[in-house]
Amino acid sequence: MTALPALLPDDPEAPFPPVGQALRQPDGLLAVGGDLSPARLLNAYRHGIFPWYSQGQPILWWSPDPRTVFATDAVKLSSKFRRGLRHSDWTVRADTAFDEVVEVCARIRRPGQRGTWITREMQVAYRRLHALGHAHSFEVFAGETLVGGIYGVAVGRMFFGESMFSHESGGSKVALAALAWHLHRWGWPLIDAQVENPHLLSLGARSWPRDAFVARVAEMVALEGLPGRLSTRVGDWPARQLAGLLPD
Repeated sequence: MTALPALLPDDPEAPFPPVGQALRQPDGLLAVGGDLSPARLLNAYRHGIFPWYSQGQPILWWSPDPRTVFATDAVKLSSKFRRGLRHSDWTVRADTAFDEVVEVCARIRRPGQRGTWITREMQVAYRRLHALGHAHSFEVFAGETLVGGIYGVAVGRMFFGESMFSHESGGSKVALAALAWHLHRWGWPLIDAQVENPHLLSLGARSWPRDAFVARVAEMVALEGLPGRLSTRVGDWPARQLAGLLPD
C-alpha cells in the first residue's frame, strides 16, 4: 500500500505528526492542508517542519532527511570574492525592506525552476510573521538600490532560512554571510537551509541527519531570542568588513 502524508485538522493549534512519519518519496513530505496562520507556522518551525508548495496545490508540509544546515561561524566566501569585497561600497541592513526582499525572491527567475513556491498566500503569511517579530530580512544595498537579500523565520535562537536573491553578482552571498556573522555574534549557532544544492554546499552548508537536526532545533527554540526588528542592531553595516571576518 502506498504511504500517504497526514491530513492536518482545521485547528491551527493542533500538533503536527512526528517527523519520523515523513515520506521517503517524495523525501520529507509529512502533511497536507491546514493554513498559514502564525500559530501553525511557528509550531511547524519549532519541530523542524516547513511549508513548500506551488500555486494550485494544497499546502504541503516537509521535514526532509537529511537536512541542510549552516553553522553561523562557518559560512565561506572564496578568497577571490573576499578580495573584491574589500573595495565594495555595499551596505548591509536588516528589516528595512522585508516586503521587497520577499517579493523579489518570489518573482526572480532561477535556473531549472518553473513558477514560484512563494505564492501570494505565502507572502502574506510571512509579512504577518514579520509584523510579529518572527520573520526577518538582511538586505544588501548599493547606495539606495537593493542588490541582494535573504529572509527567514526566527524562533528562539534558531534561524530558518527561506529564500535569497541577487540583483548583482554576489548580492545573495553577502546577505547570507552578513546574516550568519551577526547571528553568531548574538549567540545563534545555526541557519536552516532546508534542502541541499551545490551552491549552498559551496558556501559551507552541511547535511545533518534529521533526528540530530530536530533535536538541536528543540534546544535552540527554547532559548530567549531577540525581540522586535533587527534594524537598529545592524544599522548601516559596511559589507567590506566581511572580507576580514570570515574563515578561509
